[in-house]
Amino acid sequence: MAFKSSYFFKTAAVLLGSALCFLVFLEILPKRIFSESKNLTQNVAIDSLLLETLAADSLAVPEHDTLVSRKITFEPLDGIEFPAESFEQYKGFQYLIPFFEKLYQLEIEHQGDIRIAYFGDSMTDGDMIVQDFRAAFQSQFGGNGVGFVSITSESAASRSSVTHKHSTNWKTQSYLTVKKPLKPFGVNGHVFFANDTLSNPWVSYKAGMGKHTAMLYQPTLFYGKSSNEKGEVNCIIGKDTLVKTLKPKLALNFLNFSELPVKSLKAIFNKADSIPIYGFNFDDGKGVHVDNFSNRGNSGLPISTFNPALMQEFHKKFDYDLIVLHYGTNVLNYGSLNYNWYEKSMAKVVNHLKTCFPGVTVLVVSSADKATKYDLEMKTDSAVVPLIQAQKRYALVSKSGYFNLFEAMGGEGSMAKWVDEENPAMANKDYTHFNYKGSQKVAGLLYDELMQGYALYKSLRKRKPKLTAKPTSDSVSLKPTVLDEP
Repeated sequence: MAFKSSYFFKTAAVLLGSALCFLVFLEILPKRIFSESKNLTQNVAIDSLLLETLAADSLAVPEHDTLVSRKITFEPLDGIEFPAESFEQYKGFQYLIPFFEKLYQLEIEHQGDIRIAYFGDSMTDGDMIVQDFRAAFQSQFGGNGVGFVSITSESAASRSSVTHKHSTNWKTQSYLTVKKPLKPFGVNGHVFFANDTLSNPWVSYKAGMGKHTAMLYQPTLFYGKSSNEKGEVNCIIGKDTLVKTLKPKLALNFLNFSELPVKSLKAIFNKADSIPIYGFNFDDGKGVHVDNFSNRGNSGLPISTFNPALMQEFHKKFDYDLIVLHYGTNVLNYGSLNYNWYEKSMAKVVNHLKTCFPGVTVLVVSSADKATKYDLEMKTDSAVVPLIQAQKRYALVSKSGYFNLFEAMGGEGSMAKWVDEENPAMANKDYTHFNYKGSQKVAGLLYDELMQGYALYKSLRKRKPKLTAKPTSDSVSLKPTVLDEP
């Protein structure tokens, strides 16, 4: 009996000690060990530049942040100066003045047209967000067409703004995974090769159901330089087949298949191996056009691999007025809350874009909220706020506009509300990506933000001082006088 009693007390002591140890370690262990949300995006390839930059710089000691407490003032541009801002309030409309002026010329003077390049990650996959952003602009300012569409796309099957199909025998190189492509990447970050001569690669497009994308306007193929002069494209439009020869003599070449809008087309490439193919463009050349350049797994850093000479050729054709950078999803959760490395790298990306597309303005869209389970409750991930602060800093340093999507959707805890409390839900159960309903909401928030800036610009433009020549006694000498514009 004594033995059994002793054994009982020893066992109880061990159990009690284990319980106490568990309680102690529970307080010091991370509250989140494994994410319990399932990522609904398949086939995600994280870009190689992100991994390399992270490995090199993520452990760097963060610099003292002097921007947070500084009053931000702007130098006048063409006589217009937006009000000073604090870091917390920063929107940077001052740096979007050239874009706003183009809107003004289009809306008031009925002159020109506008083109926007929207670069993003899986948030804009399948033309999500962008298709509604595009529709809002085209409804207000005119324009028809879905814009630039790649030859192949991982989201082709899920896109509703255009029905996009392609053969599986295209050779594809992406700036997410390839540093030195066989030929320079196109404006979409890809280059495609029809290198299968036994089974000719093909691609087909059919217009979507949207009001402004119900036809394929002026279908035009873009391709690069090659010594191959035997390449042909058989283009099937309705019952007609057009056979056109590729002439890859310039860094960027384009081939128009119809001046009239068409409902669908199929392009079959013959003997076109080694010719870099970039994609098709569909627009009517009027109003506003928005190209969606989305890539799953993209951090934004691969844009630094763009070839400036080729991009300037694209710019001559498209004349971009605004570039939107919408990233962040793939930068979160790498074991550090220090995003100084990302801030510096993306500031360089913006400067590179301004070299590639001279005169363009840039708008940085922050990361959205993302929820992770802490203590059995879905809350804003601890990395979100540090990341959006870094995105705001690189926007400010690179003289770009900034849209705080995190705050616009409700700030702390908003993603959980969009998933669990909104009816219908506006985001997926991965607590990261928006669904169609949420994407429409985000597009509206972004469009409204730009329209607020545009309205303020028009107000400031009316008050802009105008220099006129005031006659003097000396008929040769003219003295400038500042007058208010009515």
